[in-house]
Amino acid sequence: MCLVFVCDEDERIVGQKQAPGSCPYCGGLIQAMDIESQWRLCFLPFYYKTKRKYYCTLCSRRLILQY
Repeated sequence: MCLVFVCDEDERIVGQKQAPGSCPYCGGLIQAMDIESQWRLCFLPFYYKTKRKYYCTLCSRRLILQY
């Protein structure tokens, strides 16, 4: 008997907008992206999550917020 799990994660950009502030590394503008991720198991979607990620427009670094 052989069990094979087929899992897949699909991410797509839902929206993007200008965020306040500047990049601490290069001083460029910051862009906020809303990303929707969807996990599938055997072609059936079973998990949705929307995340907001921040990127610099000049150096393309992903910026992480610290509270």
